[in-house]
Amino acid sequence: MINNARFITLEGSEGAGKTTALKTIKKILNIWGVDYICTREPGGEPNAEKIREILLHSEHLHAKTELLLMFAARNEHIENVIKPALNKGVWVVSDRFVDASYAYQGGGRELGYEVVKWMDDFIVGEVQADLTVLMDIEPEIGLQRIKSRGQADRIELEGIDFFHRLTKSYRDKAKLEPSKYAIIDASKSFKAVKLAIVSAFESKKQELM
Repeated sequence: MINNARFITLEGSEGAGKTTALKTIKKILNIWGVDYICTREPGGEPNAEKIREILLHSEHLHAKTELLLMFAARNEHIENVIKPALNKGVWVVSDRFVDASYAYQGGGRELGYEVVKWMDDFIVGEVQADLTVLMDIEPEIGLQRIKSRGQADRIELEGIDFFHRLTKSYRDKAKLEPSKYAIIDASKSFKAVKLAIVSAFESKKQELM
């Protein structure tokens, strides 16, 4: 990487307000005057977007198949989007990255931390986030929020226990590298969440810049 390009990821369960958070992050980076791109997972790249459709809208996928497809899409995303941008000195902001697999497949699907860690080491390797913004919210609140969206995808239709396991996995992962995470209480008002994100970035500015 050149010019101190940074990789920022945005994580959180359903209904955590990641879309709103992303808008705030973009405003911050615009003020900072850095070149950046925004992308997402699963997806962010033509082949990965095709895999996204399978992941979100298939009638059924075995848990192991889901994990493998996630990392297949992630590999295309890393090799064709993330690495090239960082190597050009362009910051990358990704709506979800590998922490989502620890949460959704490792926790939610109960495949376990070690299985996801092996895939993480094999596919992601050194392409790890410099900062992960975790929109932390209790599942009951997040799921209530998404009811107004309309038709839910395959994952959003999972039961509450799935989302409790998922949320715990996100929190446990953040405890492993607390300095890399900005944990935002996503249950608060829009204004409070926005201020918390701005504050988190200001506290990390010297480190990131």
